[in-house]
Amino acid sequence: MAPPERIVSLAPAATATCRELGVADRLVGITTHCRSELEDVDDNPTVLGGWLDPDLDELERLDPDLVCTSDALQAEVRDAIRDRGMRVHHMDAERLPEVIDGFATLGDAVGRGAAGERLAARSRERLDRVRERATGARPTVYAEEWADPPMAAGNWVPELVEVAGGHHPFVDPGERSRAVTREEVEAADPDHVVLHLCGHGTRVDPATVTDRDWAVDAAVHVVDDALLNQPSPNLLDGAERLVELF
Repeated sequence: MAPPERIVSLAPAATATCRELGVADRLVGITTHCRSELEDVDDNPTVLGGWLDPDLDELERLDPDLVCTSDALQAEVRDAIRDRGMRVHHMDAERLPEVIDGFATLGDAVGRGAAGERLAARSRERLDRVRERATGARPTVYAEEWADPPMAAGNWVPELVEVAGGHHPFVDPGERSRAVTREEVEAADPDHVVLHLCGHGTRVDPATVTDRDWAVDAAVHVVDDALLNQPSPNLLDGAERLVELF
């Protein structure tokens, strides 16, 4: 099969990975949530709407060779696109190794298999370097993905915390983020609180936590959600940021 020349990415993670694979110039369509991943790219792909509600009629008019989607939350979007006869590459990683393996898989899908393998290898090397920087202190970390209600981060985030030398006791690796109670967080007595609220970037006030009636004495950090929530090469920047904080 010939490498796709017209790619649409409906997931920021896929957009960021395409950028790292060197095929951002082939993107003819993206979502509103993908634009920040292409700030240094001269081309202006068509914006098709939101992550969960893209304009599928406009997508079809773009006549893509490949459409990229991600996460179980986009499963219905993925299926609707396939029903229209378009080729879809769907990523649905739950653990950190799966995310990194996915770089190579997407590389194959866009005709840059060797670049995908190199990206995956570089990513593993960067994680190893983060592990080497981590101290043996093993601080307890509460990573919050959503604030109303408070939700502890799951999927690959507990693994990123561990790579950076910390311990995230609220969600097992690979499990979905879940709501937590004040009592749970207080009992864990975290040393660090990491706020990476979905869709907020760094526009989060630490008072989101400090103004709560929680008996928690922890350092509160705001981290760009794209560095922790997005299963893309941005996670490597996220791991490096965490080890600096811890």
